[in-house]
Amino acid sequence: MLKTRVITAIVLLAVFLPVTLFAPIGAFGALIAFVLVFAAWEWARLLKMEGAGPVIYAMVAAVALVASTLLGTEHQPPQSLFKAAAIFWVLAGPFVLVRKPVLAKGAWRAFLLLAGIVVFAACWHALVAARTVGVSFVLSLMLVVWLADIGAYFAGKAFGRHKLAPAISPGKTWEGAVGGWLAVLIVATAAIALHAFEPTLYSALLERAGGVRTFVVLTVLVVFSVIGDLFESMLKRQAGVKDSSGLLPGHGGVLDRIDALLPVLPLAMLLLHFG
Repeated sequence: MLKTRVITAIVLLAVFLPVTLFAPIGAFGALIAFVLVFAAWEWARLLKMEGAGPVIYAMVAAVALVASTLLGTEHQPPQSLFKAAAIFWVLAGPFVLVRKPVLAKGAWRAFLLLAGIVVFAACWHALVAARTVGVSFVLSLMLVVWLADIGAYFAGKAFGRHKLAPAISPGKTWEGAVGGWLAVLIVATAAIALHAFEPTLYSALLERAGGVRTFVVLTVLVVFSVIGDLFESMLKRQAGVKDSSGLLPGHGGVLDRIDALLPVLPLAMLLLHFG
């Protein structure tokens, strides 16, 4: 299992790193769209669409990604799309986690299928907009999620006592969440102090919003990285599966890798715009 996981990680890095670092933005956007179409297929499967439903949904998502490019320009990404995605995560995400409805039935499934199109389109635009700023900027944005996850893992292992959401993800603890938050703040502070790899999300936030608001925005992003993770765990739990799919041997599915990024990316670009 570990060998398979490592091999898959190496292959993914061999594809994504060169494209992120050296390819034109068009090629970067095409690769991200390719990934998100598979994520849409998994989203439909978790919502128990039957037969060819997941494939059709993925095709609709692909068409929506192309059509959504008309909403923004190279220098002005579609803030309306970011706002729509933010509304979903700010209101619907926590509401679903608290109420725990049967997501694969009735109006909830229809709502989440529609919301998924918005979520994936907003994620694509956020990544492309971040990439237009620079490679270091897009990597610093993704680093927020990676640090929150890594910090939560080690802090949870060392200090975890109080379960964060035992009915959804028994392994997550409040101590782990705080550890991930501290990891993000420490690295962001160090990057700002050293002026490392600028422009980054942290330097841009500091310039536009000041120190206090930068702290608040980073805290909000960490919170929603946890919400994204828990939301996908909820989808998997109601679907009765361990992973969103088996597309990535040793890692599960695409959604398993990007669940926390889905809310963070559009929220970060939206909050930065209103800095």
